[in-house]
Parts: sequence; structure tokens; C-alpha cells
Amino acid sequence: MAGQPIEGQILVLTAAKASVPPTRLPDLIERTQAVLAPKRDRYRLEHERLHATADREVFLVDRGHWTEIGAEVGGSDRDLSAIRRAHEEQVLRIGRRTGREGEFETALEIRDPVVIGTGGTEARGDRHGPERE
Repeated sequence: MAGQPIEGQILVLTAAKASVPPTRLPDLIERTQAVLAPKRDRYRLEHERLHATADREVFLVDRGHWTEIGAEVGGSDRDLSAIRRAHEEQVLRIGRRTGREGEFETALEIRDPVVIGTGGTEARGDRHGPERE
């Protein structure tokens, strides 16, 4: 899944935890990105951006937002849970890599993350300035 916002290791881990076949999860993530990517500018206006690189942007959304996304993506409740969990696991990994794990964990206690791929077409900074993974 080169160029996708959710790393392969995260997909394997998430599929095992969510009881979703590992061959199904990449397709679910791609379908989700097809819903999210066109709305990236709206996310920038309406939600806090927690992190950004040339490959992905992470936004914090209110609890329940994944239900709205799931309605557009389709799939079962288990599928939606796996998609949401993959986004959360990706954010936690970014937090560990950037030394912001505690900050990210605290944020995830009250809001949900949405990770949107940028396709590497732009470099965006977060509220702490430009970052690269």
C-alpha cells in the first residue's frame, strides 16, 4: 500500500485485533480514503490538525464522527471498527516516532483521529511547525 496513510504493519496488527481478514482491511482503508480525501480541505477548516507530513494529515474529530464516515464507506460494524482502530493505531505510532506519544494518547481519550493521505503531493506543517517522518 505504498502512498497510503496507514502503514502495512498497522494493517496487520489491526486486522488481528479486529477479527477482520488481513486481505480485507487494505480494501476498506482504500474505500475510506476515497471518501475522506475529497473532504480534506473541509477537515482543515472544521477540525484540529494534530499532525501533518507530505504523506498524511491527522485530524481530531468528535466521537461519533466515524459513524458518519462508515455510512459513506459501507461495510459492517466490525469493518468500521477495524477502520477506526487502524487510524488510531497509526496515530499512536506517529506519536511514538515524534516524541509526542503522551500528547497524542491524551487527545485520543476525548476525540477520535482521522488520517487522510495526501499522496505525498505536498508538505504541510502541524501546529508545531513542519515535521517529517
